[in-house]
Amino acid sequence: MIQPLNPNSPFFHEERHATLAPLAEKLIAVCGAGALGGTLTETLTRMGFRRLKLIDRDRVETRNLSTQPYSRAEVGAPKARALANSLYRAVQARIEPIVNELNSANAEQLLKESALIVDAFDNRAARAAVSEAALKLELPCLHIGFSADGLYGSGQWEPGYQVPRETAGDPCDYPLTRPFAVTLSALAARSIIDFLRDGTASNFELTWNDLKISSY
Repeated sequence: MIQPLNPNSPFFHEERHATLAPLAEKLIAVCGAGALGGTLTETLTRMGFRRLKLIDRDRVETRNLSTQPYSRAEVGAPKARALANSLYRAVQARIEPIVNELNSANAEQLLKESALIVDAFDNRAARAAVSEAALKLELPCLHIGFSADGLYGSGQWEPGYQVPRETAGDPCDYPLTRPFAVTLSALAARSIIDFLRDGTASNFELTWNDLKISSY
């Protein structure tokens, strides 16, 4: 067994398999701090990533508490700032909160210094702005999202991403969204690590049926 170099490292467990420490200072821009973006941000920081930029214009609402990584005490606070503060207290992650609406006018400026971009927005205009900026800046970009019924999710890398049409419904209204979002975020984290380590850009899909449990 390969022993970790530093038992106090945030990568203690990962180093038993393959060290991720060289990736810790990569600047990752996460666009959207909702069920997917917020959960992915928490996942990455707890894995040891220490530099993230989190972009979201929204504030925490009571209805977010069942599907997103926020507490009742944070209701009313900007999502990006609330999550940055809680994760700094938890693991001393240096998250730069951007409480602003990302759009076609400012996307390039907000994203230009990133090593990697993750689009977890829930609206077509913002997703299109991220896609266009990533292509212009020639930066790697992973788009993650799920369907309005909360039963299908995917991750797609640029180039080749097709901005989805607007659909009615909000997957965050469904009680099964939380475990589905956590699973999608785990798949996204693995895809991000693969890309940063060796340039492998793997798309993925997940349906609720994939999570069925067989009883015996």
